[in-house]
Amino acid sequence: MERPTAGVFAPARIIALALIAVLAGGLVYLRVIPHSAAIGVPAGAKAGHLSLRRCVYPTQNGNYAADCGTLVVPENRADPHSRLIALPVIRIRARSDHPAQPIFRLGGGPGLTNMKFPEVSRFVGHHDVVMVGYRGVDGSSVLNCPEVSSALSHSADFLSEKSFHAYGSAFRACAKRLSAEGVDLAGYGLAQQVDDMEAARVALGYGPNDLLSESEGTRAAMIYSWRYPASIHQSVMIGVNPPGHFLWDSKTTDEQIQHYAQLCAANASCRKRTPDLAASMRRTASNMPDRWLFLPIKKSNVQIASFFGLFTSTSAVTPSGPMTLDSWLSAANGDPSGFWFMSVVASLIFPTSFVWGEFAAAGMADANVATSYFSSGQEKHDHSILGNAGTKFTWGGGELAGAWPTAPGDAEYSRVRTSRVDTLLIGGTLDLSTPPQVATKELLPFLPNGHQVVLAELGHVPDFWAYQPAASKRLISTFLASGKVDDSLYRHASVDFTPKVTETALAKEIAGTMAGLALLAVLSLMWMARRVSKRGGFGRKASVTLRSVYLFVLGLGGWFLGALLALTALPGVPLNGELLTALSVGLPIGLGAYLAWVRRDWSGNIKTIGLTAAVASAIVGAWLGFHATGGILALITTIVGAAAGANLILLVFDITRDRSNRLRHHTGSIESQPPRGTLAAQRIA
Repeated sequence: MERPTAGVFAPARIIALALIAVLAGGLVYLRVIPHSAAIGVPAGAKAGHLSLRRCVYPTQNGNYAADCGTLVVPENRADPHSRLIALPVIRIRARSDHPAQPIFRLGGGPGLTNMKFPEVSRFVGHHDVVMVGYRGVDGSSVLNCPEVSSALSHSADFLSEKSFHAYGSAFRACAKRLSAEGVDLAGYGLAQQVDDMEAARVALGYGPNDLLSESEGTRAAMIYSWRYPASIHQSVMIGVNPPGHFLWDSKTTDEQIQHYAQLCAANASCRKRTPDLAASMRRTASNMPDRWLFLPIKKSNVQIASFFGLFTSTSAVTPSGPMTLDSWLSAANGDPSGFWFMSVVASLIFPTSFVWGEFAAAGMADANVATSYFSSGQEKHDHSILGNAGTKFTWGGGELAGAWPTAPGDAEYSRVRTSRVDTLLIGGTLDLSTPPQVATKELLPFLPNGHQVVLAELGHVPDFWAYQPAASKRLISTFLASGKVDDSLYRHASVDFTPKVTETALAKEIAGTMAGLALLAVLSLMWMARRVSKRGGFGRKASVTLRSVYLFVLGLGGWFLGALLALTALPGVPLNGELLTALSVGLPIGLGAYLAWVRRDWSGNIKTIGLTAAVASAIVGAWLGFHATGGILALITTIVGAAAGANLILLVFDITRDRSNRLRHHTGSIESQPPRGTLAAQRIA
């Protein structure tokens, strides 16, 4: 019979239970707290109601005094019985006592917030700067489409017909669900966003305002100038997107790549790697490697990631154009590791990159163009370097055009109109997203008071904000103040074809870390099992260490092992999916906790129960931890949940066994004692 321990609730167990309670409480807290301030329609509010309070707004130059609040607007202005929705409004106050016209900012997208603008500090010296949330993204009604994220996460090939069909079906399912929940999808689109901006201008009591727009936001700025010309003083558009260009033209993309090739030929380090960059990329694209070592490369992922990676020519964002080109040149010389990096990153990032419902609602402005393009079969005969991967991916091979309802104004603003608003168009010669030659040909002729500045060797919007901030500030501020164009501070940019960080180096570091930690986890579990078999188990200090700190190593190693298995054998399984993460983390943590706890001389029944309970509880804890938060932090909370679950069940098992042993020991002691009368008789005798 096992003798009981000194106490069922020994100090060490009490401390362990308290720590587990703290960890569990932390996971619950992360799960239930709102990740941002909730936005709702105030009780009794009517359309046009604006409430503001003092706040501060973080910028690249520190915090600035601001007003934060909520604007109430109809969801569908065409419906007199429409429900009301709320949009966030932030006004960063001008520091001047006599500010000029307010600046309304229209950020890029679609499917992205309009409330982040760290560069605002460059303009608040003489202007109030106002940001109004985009309906469908920032307000009380957010058009989230987990159906689309799931379809993309489970896709083995983003550019396959199967994936296109799943993409379109997911949008249809999302639209149907949102409509059933009471969302009026006819109220979401670019024209409706513009009406929100105008409502905010009126509510704030401003006269004509200035517009500062970028990328997709420039389309909204155009509609604003056509819809409310008297409300605009000046308009600055960065990375201009005229109607019809939510689709990209593969011929223009090849022209941009050819521009890179010319710069490469004039650069000694790049010229040494290839005499013709564009030709080298074309050869590699036609015979793209499908593996790096044993790790598979998805060609469609590489094409899509390369297209978006070439948007910028500086290090303003990662990955950049030079990083992407370095991967292509390395692959041409026998090292496709950068392609593998792009393939994995695309699978992880793209499914959750946008608020997909608003992405679709805004995109419907070009639905007719998309329908015409894909019905003509042009994409099937595309022999460009990247195969127009960006257009095929975002439109799902044309499926999106018929999967989401259109909104009033989509057809009305499908063509360029004349606008007499003083307008400045800004672009970069290496911008693959919004090539400046498109704005030159298609928009500038319709702007009698229009001007254009094309900045040599810069790419999309992030390059403009990052490169020579003083020059960009002068360019915009001077135009808004006087209508004059002053680009005198700009120095000619040059492309660095030797980026400090390369995707090939990142690939090797990541793959090495994944393989190394996966192997360490496997070897650790094997060593722990051998230790129990040979020496009976672990001492108290070693057991505590293995059941706490080292479980993080086992959890990370297990997830890396699961990711490697999924990459090589299960291409349709999402690397960040709940099933893969919970199993790959929970299983090794459960085994590790069990092996650090078990003793060789215990009965087989106790070992079986302990092993089953530890593994099952670790997996359940991992699943709960996974859902506590999102992003990369979800992996950490999954490990914490698994460790807490495994240790909790083993502690409960220990406490239950000890109480049972104490009870049996106490009962046995009583039964072994003779009756009191017998003892007395023996003493008399």
